[in-house]
Amino acid sequence: MATGIVSRAGYGPGGAWETVVALPHPRLRPGVISYRGIRLALDGPRRRLEAPIGAATLLLGFGQPLRISRAGRPPATLVSVFSGPTTTAAVGEHDGRLAGIEVLLAPWAAFTLFGIPQYELTDRPVDPDELPHLLGARSSRDRWSSIGELSASLAALPGWAERFGLLDDVFARWAGAGTPSSARVVRAWGHLQRTWGAIPVPRLADEVGWSVRQLENRFREQIGLGPKAAARVLRLQRARRLLAAGRSQAETAAACGYYDQAHLSGEFRAMTGCTPREFTAARGNPPVSPPGPPGTDRMAGEATSLVLSPDRNAIASDRSAIDRSAIFSKTGKRR
Repeated sequence: MATGIVSRAGYGPGGAWETVVALPHPRLRPGVISYRGIRLALDGPRRRLEAPIGAATLLLGFGQPLRISRAGRPPATLVSVFSGPTTTAAVGEHDGRLAGIEVLLAPWAAFTLFGIPQYELTDRPVDPDELPHLLGARSSRDRWSSIGELSASLAALPGWAERFGLLDDVFARWAGAGTPSSARVVRAWGHLQRTWGAIPVPRLADEVGWSVRQLENRFREQIGLGPKAAARVLRLQRARRLLAAGRSQAETAAACGYYDQAHLSGEFRAMTGCTPREFTAARGNPPVSPPGPPGTDRMAGEATSLVLSPDRNAIASDRSAIDRSAIFSKTGKRR
Protein backbone atom coordinates (compact mmCIF):
# COMPACT_ATOMS: atom_id res chain seq x y z
CA MET A 1 0.00 0.00 0.00
CA ALA A 2 0.99 3.65 -0.38
CA THR A 3 3.14 4.98 2.46
CA GLY A 4 4.30 8.27 3.93
CA ILE A 5 0.91 9.93 3.54
CA VAL A 6 1.07 13.63 4.48
CA SER A 7 -2.10 15.71 4.48
CA ARG A 8 -2.46 19.50 4.62
CA ALA A 9 -5.63 21.58 4.50
CA GLY A 10 -6.87 25.10 5.07
CA TYR A 11 -9.88 27.37 4.67
CA GLY A 12 -10.82 31.02 4.91
CA PRO A 13 -12.98 33.74 3.36
CA GLY A 14 -11.67 32.88 -0.10
CA GLY A 15 -12.36 29.16 0.00
CA ALA A 16 -10.89 25.86 1.14
CA TRP A 17 -8.14 23.51 -0.04
CA GLU A 18 -6.62 20.13 0.71
CA THR A 19 -3.48 18.38 -0.57
CA VAL A 20 -2.36 14.86 0.33
CA VAL A 21 1.02 13.47 -0.74
CA ALA A 22 2.02 9.79 -0.63
CA LEU A 23 4.66 7.39 -1.87
CA PRO A 24 3.41 4.47 -3.98
CA HIS A 25 3.92 0.85 -2.93
CA PRO A 26 7.65 -0.03 -2.96
CA ARG A 27 7.11 -2.54 -5.78
CA LEU A 28 6.17 0.36 -8.08
CA ARG A 29 9.24 2.47 -7.36
CA PRO A 30 11.23 4.09 -8.86
CA GLY A 31 8.92 4.00 -11.88
CA VAL A 32 5.97 5.57 -10.04
CA ILE A 33 7.49 8.44 -8.07
CA SER A 34 4.63 9.90 -6.03
CA TYR A 35 0.90 10.51 -5.66
CA ARG A 36 -0.61 13.88 -4.81
CA GLY A 37 -4.30 14.26 -4.05
CA ILE A 38 -5.76 17.72 -4.68
CA ARG A 39 -9.08 19.25 -3.71
CA LEU A 40 -9.61 22.99 -4.22
CA ALA A 41 -12.77 25.03 -3.67
CA LEU A 42 -11.54 28.61 -4.07
CA ASP A 43 -13.44 31.79 -4.87
CA GLY A 44 -11.64 32.63 -8.10
CA PRO A 45 -9.47 31.26 -10.91
CA ARG A 46 -5.92 30.08 -10.37
CA ARG A 47 -3.05 29.96 -12.86
CA ARG A 48 0.36 28.34 -12.56
CA LEU A 49 3.46 28.18 -14.68
CA GLU A 50 4.96 24.70 -14.71
CA ALA A 51 8.65 24.46 -15.57
CA PRO A 52 10.11 21.34 -17.23
CA ILE A 53 10.99 18.52 -14.82
CA GLY A 54 12.64 15.13 -15.11
CA ALA A 55 9.35 13.23 -14.91
CA ALA A 56 6.07 12.60 -16.71
CA THR A 57 2.77 13.60 -15.10
CA LEU A 58 -0.61 11.87 -15.17
CA LEU A 59 -3.48 13.87 -13.68
CA LEU A 60 -6.58 11.80 -12.96
CA GLY A 61 -9.27 14.46 -12.71
CA PHE A 62 -12.48 14.11 -10.74
CA GLY A 63 -14.62 16.17 -13.12
CA GLN A 64 -13.42 19.78 -13.19
CA PRO A 65 -11.61 20.94 -16.37
CA LEU A 66 -8.06 22.27 -16.55
CA ARG A 67 -6.90 24.58 -19.35
CA ILE A 68 -3.27 24.06 -20.42
CA SER A 69 -1.32 26.40 -22.70
CA ARG A 70 2.12 25.91 -24.20
CA ALA A 71 4.06 28.07 -26.65
CA GLY A 72 3.52 27.09 -30.26
CA ARG A 73 0.43 24.95 -29.60
CA PRO A 74 -3.27 25.76 -29.14
CA PRO A 75 -4.57 25.53 -25.56
CA ALA A 76 -6.20 22.29 -24.48
CA THR A 77 -9.01 21.92 -21.93
CA LEU A 78 -9.05 18.49 -20.31
CA VAL A 79 -10.25 16.77 -17.15
CA SER A 80 -7.52 14.11 -17.05
CA VAL A 81 -4.14 14.89 -18.60
CA PHE A 82 -0.90 13.13 -19.46
CA SER A 83 2.17 15.35 -19.90
CA GLY A 84 5.46 13.79 -20.93
CA PRO A 85 8.94 15.28 -20.56
CA THR A 86 9.42 18.63 -22.29
CA THR A 87 11.97 21.43 -22.60
CA THR A 88 9.40 24.25 -22.44
CA ALA A 89 7.10 25.54 -19.71
CA ALA A 90 3.32 25.32 -19.67
CA VAL A 91 0.59 27.38 -18.02
CA GLY A 92 -2.31 25.61 -16.31
CA GLU A 93 -5.53 27.39 -15.34
CA HIS A 94 -8.76 26.42 -13.60
CA ASP A 95 -11.74 28.30 -12.20
CA GLY A 96 -10.78 27.72 -8.57
CA ARG A 97 -12.42 24.31 -8.28
CA LEU A 98 -10.25 21.31 -8.99
CA ALA A 99 -9.97 17.79 -7.60
CA GLY A 100 -8.02 14.73 -8.61
CA ILE A 101 -4.79 12.80 -8.18
CA GLU A 102 -1.52 13.80 -9.80
CA VAL A 103 0.84 10.88 -10.43
CA LEU A 104 4.52 11.51 -11.14
CA LEU A 105 6.16 8.86 -13.31
CA ALA A 106 9.71 8.20 -14.42
CA PRO A 107 9.61 8.75 -18.20
CA TRP A 108 10.56 5.14 -18.93
CA ALA A 109 7.69 3.97 -16.71
CA ALA A 110 5.26 6.01 -18.82
CA PHE A 111 6.57 4.11 -21.85
CA THR A 112 5.86 0.83 -20.05
CA LEU A 113 2.33 1.86 -19.05
CA PHE A 114 1.26 3.40 -22.35
CA GLY A 115 3.22 1.25 -24.79
CA ILE A 116 3.81 3.92 -27.43
CA PRO A 117 6.94 5.91 -28.34
CA GLN A 118 7.22 8.78 -25.91
CA TYR A 119 8.45 11.23 -28.55
CA GLU A 120 4.88 11.18 -29.90
CA LEU A 121 3.68 12.67 -26.60
CA THR A 122 6.28 15.38 -25.91
CA ASP A 123 5.51 19.10 -25.72
CA ARG A 124 1.74 18.68 -25.61
CA PRO A 125 -0.95 17.78 -23.07
CA VAL A 126 -2.73 14.55 -23.99
CA ASP A 127 -6.09 13.12 -22.96
CA PRO A 128 -4.98 9.72 -21.58
CA ASP A 129 -8.10 8.10 -23.03
CA GLU A 130 -6.62 8.88 -26.46
CA LEU A 131 -3.58 6.68 -25.77
CA PRO A 132 -4.50 3.45 -27.58
CA HIS A 133 -2.33 1.07 -25.59
CA LEU A 134 -3.20 2.28 -22.10
CA LEU A 135 -6.29 0.15 -21.58
CA GLY A 136 -5.38 -2.52 -24.11
CA ALA A 137 -3.12 -4.03 -21.45
CA ARG A 138 -5.83 -4.28 -18.80
CA SER A 139 -6.30 -7.49 -16.89
CA SER A 140 -9.79 -8.93 -16.54
CA ARG A 141 -9.82 -7.78 -12.92
CA ASP A 142 -10.15 -4.15 -13.98
CA ARG A 143 -13.66 -2.73 -14.00
CA TRP A 144 -13.09 0.31 -16.20
CA SER A 145 -13.18 0.91 -19.92
CA SER A 146 -11.66 4.40 -19.71
CA ILE A 147 -9.57 6.70 -17.56
CA GLY A 148 -12.76 8.66 -16.92
CA GLU A 149 -14.35 5.60 -15.32
CA LEU A 150 -11.25 4.92 -13.23
CA SER A 151 -11.21 8.55 -12.06
CA ALA A 152 -14.89 8.32 -11.12
CA SER A 153 -14.17 5.19 -9.06
CA LEU A 154 -11.30 6.97 -7.31
CA ALA A 155 -13.49 9.99 -6.54
CA ALA A 156 -16.20 7.74 -5.05
CA LEU A 157 -13.87 6.16 -2.49
CA PRO A 158 -14.16 7.46 1.10
CA GLY A 159 -10.58 8.65 1.58
CA TRP A 160 -7.18 9.32 0.05
CA ALA A 161 -5.57 6.19 1.49
CA GLU A 162 -8.16 4.04 -0.28
CA ARG A 163 -7.63 5.97 -3.53
CA PHE A 164 -3.86 5.56 -3.38
CA GLY A 165 -4.28 1.86 -2.58
CA LEU A 166 -6.46 1.38 -5.65
CA LEU A 167 -3.88 3.16 -7.80
CA ASP A 168 -1.16 0.87 -6.43
CA ASP A 169 -3.15 -2.13 -7.64
CA VAL A 170 -3.98 -0.59 -11.02
CA PHE A 171 -0.41 0.47 -11.79
CA ALA A 172 1.00 -2.87 -10.67
CA ARG A 173 -1.27 -4.71 -13.12
CA TRP A 174 -0.72 -2.28 -15.99
CA ALA A 175 3.06 -2.35 -15.49
CA GLY A 176 3.08 -6.14 -15.39
CA ALA A 177 1.20 -6.36 -18.68
CA GLY A 178 2.83 -3.35 -20.34
CA THR A 179 5.71 -2.91 -22.78
CA PRO A 180 8.98 -3.54 -20.92
CA SER A 181 11.37 -0.60 -20.91
CA SER A 182 15.01 -1.26 -21.69
CA ALA A 183 17.18 -1.96 -18.65
CA ARG A 184 19.90 0.11 -20.34
CA VAL A 185 17.57 3.08 -20.71
CA VAL A 186 16.62 2.81 -17.03
CA ARG A 187 20.30 2.65 -16.08
CA ALA A 188 21.24 5.57 -18.33
CA TRP A 189 18.37 7.66 -16.94
CA GLY A 190 19.61 6.89 -13.43
CA HIS A 191 23.11 8.10 -14.37
CA LEU A 192 21.66 11.33 -15.75
CA GLN A 193 19.61 11.92 -12.62
CA ARG A 194 22.49 11.24 -10.24
CA THR A 195 24.75 13.68 -12.10
CA TRP A 196 21.97 16.24 -12.72
CA GLY A 197 22.68 16.05 -16.44
CA ALA A 198 26.41 16.67 -16.08
CA ILE A 199 27.63 13.38 -17.57
CA PRO A 200 28.69 13.77 -21.24
CA VAL A 201 26.48 11.91 -23.69
CA PRO A 202 29.35 9.83 -25.21
CA ARG A 203 30.37 8.70 -21.74
CA LEU A 204 26.75 7.91 -20.87
CA ALA A 205 26.45 5.76 -23.99
CA ASP A 206 29.68 3.97 -23.11
CA GLU A 207 28.43 3.32 -19.56
CA VAL A 208 25.48 1.30 -20.89
CA GLY A 209 27.26 -0.33 -23.83
CA TRP A 210 25.57 1.53 -26.69
CA SER A 211 26.69 3.86 -29.43
CA VAL A 212 25.61 7.49 -29.12
CA ARG A 213 23.12 6.95 -31.94
CA GLN A 214 21.60 3.91 -30.23
CA LEU A 215 21.30 5.84 -26.97
CA GLU A 216 19.65 8.79 -28.71
CA ASN A 217 17.12 6.58 -30.49
CA ARG A 218 16.18 4.61 -27.37
CA PHE A 219 15.90 7.77 -25.27
CA ARG A 220 13.54 9.38 -27.77
CA GLU A 221 11.45 6.21 -27.79
CA GLN A 222 11.31 5.53 -24.05
CA ILE A 223 12.06 8.91 -22.41
CA GLY A 224 10.58 11.27 -25.00
CA LEU A 225 13.67 13.47 -25.24
CA GLY A 226 17.17 12.78 -26.49
CA PRO A 227 19.87 12.44 -23.80
CA LYS A 228 21.21 15.96 -24.43
CA ALA A 229 17.77 17.55 -24.07
CA ALA A 230 17.01 15.44 -20.99
CA ALA A 231 20.31 16.58 -19.46
CA ARG A 232 19.32 20.22 -20.04
CA VAL A 233 16.06 19.68 -18.17
CA LEU A 234 17.75 18.00 -15.20
CA ARG A 235 20.49 20.64 -15.04
CA LEU A 236 17.95 23.46 -14.95
CA GLN A 237 15.91 21.56 -12.37
CA ARG A 238 18.96 21.55 -10.11
CA ALA A 239 19.62 25.23 -10.84
CA ARG A 240 16.10 26.19 -9.77
CA ARG A 241 16.51 24.19 -6.57
CA LEU A 242 19.80 25.93 -5.69
CA LEU A 243 18.44 29.39 -6.47
CA ALA A 244 15.34 28.71 -4.35
CA ALA A 245 17.66 27.69 -1.50
CA GLY A 246 19.38 31.10 -1.65
CA ARG A 247 22.46 30.36 -3.76
CA SER A 248 23.67 33.19 -5.98
CA GLN A 249 23.44 33.04 -9.75
CA ALA A 250 27.23 32.80 -10.02
CA GLU A 251 27.38 29.92 -7.53
CA THR A 252 24.49 28.17 -9.23
CA ALA A 253 25.97 28.51 -12.71
CA ALA A 254 29.29 27.05 -11.53
CA ALA A 255 27.70 24.22 -9.54
CA CYS A 256 25.43 23.16 -12.41
CA GLY A 257 28.06 23.22 -15.15
CA TYR A 258 26.97 26.31 -17.07
CA TYR A 259 29.69 28.31 -18.81
CA ASP A 260 28.72 31.49 -16.96
CA GLN A 261 25.72 33.41 -15.63
CA ALA A 262 24.71 34.42 -19.16
CA HIS A 263 24.51 30.75 -20.15
CA LEU A 264 22.34 30.03 -17.09
CA SER A 265 20.09 32.99 -17.85
CA GLY A 266 19.70 31.93 -21.48
CA GLU A 267 18.67 28.40 -20.51
CA PHE A 268 16.26 29.80 -17.92
CA ARG A 269 14.58 32.03 -20.50
CA ALA A 270 14.37 29.24 -23.06
CA MET A 271 12.74 26.76 -20.69
CA THR A 272 10.71 28.95 -18.30
CA GLY A 273 10.14 32.25 -20.13
CA CYS A 274 11.86 34.30 -17.43
CA THR A 275 15.30 35.02 -15.97
CA PRO A 276 16.64 33.38 -12.79
CA ARG A 277 16.13 36.63 -10.88
CA GLU A 278 12.54 36.95 -12.05
CA PHE A 279 11.76 33.33 -11.23
CA THR A 280 13.08 33.51 -7.66
CA ALA A 281 11.46 36.92 -7.05
CA ALA A 282 8.10 35.62 -8.28
CA ARG A 283 8.29 32.59 -5.99
CA GLY A 284 8.94 34.88 -3.03
CA ASN A 285 6.10 37.25 -3.88
CA PRO A 286 3.16 35.32 -5.36
CA PRO A 287 0.35 37.48 -6.79
CA VAL A 288 -2.46 35.47 -5.18
CA SER A 289 -3.15 35.72 -1.46
CA PRO A 290 -4.27 32.74 0.63
CA PRO A 291 -6.31 30.62 0.86
CA GLY A 292 -4.58 28.07 -1.26
CA PRO A 293 -1.96 25.39 -0.81
CA PRO A 294 1.26 26.93 0.52
CA GLY A 295 3.39 24.69 -1.68
CA THR A 296 2.81 24.73 -5.42
CA ASP A 297 5.65 22.47 -6.50
CA ARG A 298 4.95 19.12 -8.16
CA MET A 299 8.12 17.41 -6.91
CA ALA A 300 9.17 17.32 -3.27
CA GLY A 301 12.20 19.51 -2.61
CA GLU A 302 12.17 21.06 -6.09
CA ALA A 303 11.25 24.51 -7.45
CA THR A 304 8.95 23.52 -10.29
CA SER A 305 6.14 26.07 -10.39
CA LEU A 306 5.05 29.71 -10.17
CA VAL A 307 1.65 31.02 -9.12
CA LEU A 308 0.54 33.58 -11.72
CA SER A 309 -1.99 36.38 -11.71
CA PRO A 310 -5.54 35.04 -12.26
CA ASP A 311 -6.39 38.05 -14.45
CA ARG A 312 -7.99 36.54 -17.55
CA ASN A 313 -6.65 39.41 -19.67
CA ALA A 314 -3.18 38.19 -18.82
CA ILE A 315 -3.75 34.72 -20.25
CA ALA A 316 -1.41 34.13 -23.17
CA SER A 317 -2.92 33.93 -26.62
CA ASP A 318 -3.36 30.77 -28.66
CA ARG A 319 -0.55 31.92 -30.94
CA SER A 320 1.99 32.29 -28.13
CA ALA A 321 0.84 30.29 -25.15
CA ILE A 322 3.41 31.64 -22.71
CA ASP A 323 3.69 35.39 -23.11
CA ARG A 324 6.40 36.79 -20.87
CA SER A 325 4.58 40.12 -20.62
CA ALA A 326 1.64 38.26 -19.07
CA ILE A 327 3.88 37.34 -16.16
CA PHE A 328 6.38 40.17 -15.87
CA SER A 329 6.19 43.88 -16.57
CA LYS A 330 8.59 45.53 -19.01
CA THR A 331 10.77 46.60 -16.09
CA GLY A 332 11.21 42.99 -15.03
CA LYS A 333 9.17 43.44 -11.85
CA ARG A 334 6.19 41.37 -10.84
CA ARG A 335 2.83 42.74 -11.91
